[in-house]
Amino acid sequence: MSLHIIHTADWHLGQTFFGYDREEEHEAFLSWLNDTLVRRQADVLLIAGDVFDVANPSAAAQRRFFRFLREANRRNPHLQVVIIAGNHDSATRLEAPVPLLEELHTSIVGIVPRTDLCQIDFDSLLVPLYNKEGKREALCLAVPYLRQGDYPASKEGKDSYVEGVIRMYHQLYDYADGQRQPGEALLAMGHLHATGAELSDDDRSERTILGGLESVPADAFKEGLAYTALGHIHKAQRVGGREHVRYAGSPLPMSFSEQHYRHQVVALTLENGCLSELEAVPVPLLADLHRIPEEPASPAEVLLRLAGLPLAEENTDRSRWPYLEVQVLLTEPDPGFRHRVEEALADKAVRLTSIIPSYPKREGEEEPLPLSYTDLQKIDPLDMLRHTFTKRFGGDLPEELEKMFNDVMREVSL
Repeated sequence: MSLHIIHTADWHLGQTFFGYDREEEHEAFLSWLNDTLVRRQADVLLIAGDVFDVANPSAAAQRRFFRFLREANRRNPHLQVVIIAGNHDSATRLEAPVPLLEELHTSIVGIVPRTDLCQIDFDSLLVPLYNKEGKREALCLAVPYLRQGDYPASKEGKDSYVEGVIRMYHQLYDYADGQRQPGEALLAMGHLHATGAELSDDDRSERTILGGLESVPADAFKEGLAYTALGHIHKAQRVGGREHVRYAGSPLPMSFSEQHYRHQVVALTLENGCLSELEAVPVPLLADLHRIPEEPASPAEVLLRLAGLPLAEENTDRSRWPYLEVQVLLTEPDPGFRHRVEEALADKAVRLTSIIPSYPKREGEEEPLPLSYTDLQKIDPLDMLRHTFTKRFGGDLPEELEKMFNDVMREVSL
């Protein structure tokens, strides 16, 4: 028999994008996802963490989540949903409604449970997966975002986070391998930063550690796993060149670096315990990203480009208006430029998010060398401000700005 699975992650329900709420975008995605689950006759939906954007999500975000689960069950009575907590989720809050959601064939793993002997309860991290006929086809290793101490302790006493995560997956795999029946597949879920994963530029939602200290290598996931469904990194991609170890990516864009990137969910099929099909399914976006111009240009040229944007029509759905990032090339600070941009956009069908200024590189100027964490700690903030001002604008930092900066530094140190 076969098992049809959809893998998604990083919904970040309740998130705002440069101050704009994304309720309509999330609603459109969840409606599309429900249609996709029906159209593809999915048996299982895997959600690999960061269901919500914050640990204490709004009531509206929680209602949207529960309505989706209810509707998914109504339209797909056999559908099984497996959810793990991400670093943005509150593990205990996510798990709280489990007694009710079990009626909707929904399993949620937020925390790593322990037995009375303080050993990890591996049974609670294994979720059996069934086909439409009710036959068990696979075991899912549902591992939530791991924090210090969530993983098995080292016998040597000394340990690193990465070593602990690897040990968790290896021991859980060995335990699951002993529990499965002939012909059953093993799948894994995780919410983590895999070594070599490509990050989205300027995406502040992805939690990374300086120097990649929490990067987990691909060999944490044993070759015997038919598929590994990952979350946390917002660009869909393979891990370590392995087709069956994947990030689904976020369904909505998280930064303007994703302007030409197609968001997706992953559809896969298991047959006789093995991965037989795998397909990236593009997610339609409700609102596009526009970066004008593509490369920074003079203020006059930028304003000319903005004047040519389409006018807003009456009674149009603002949630469908594209987000706009403006890039401008300045030779000196221009405090009034934002006001002129806002005037140019007053009757346009776009939502202004940010204005990104850049300045010409002076002759002989070299790219700065990367600094270590220790180096950064030694830099005086005022020296950093002086250096940045001189590099961007030329000349010395004005006394008035230096005084204002010192006043702010005194206030925050109180």
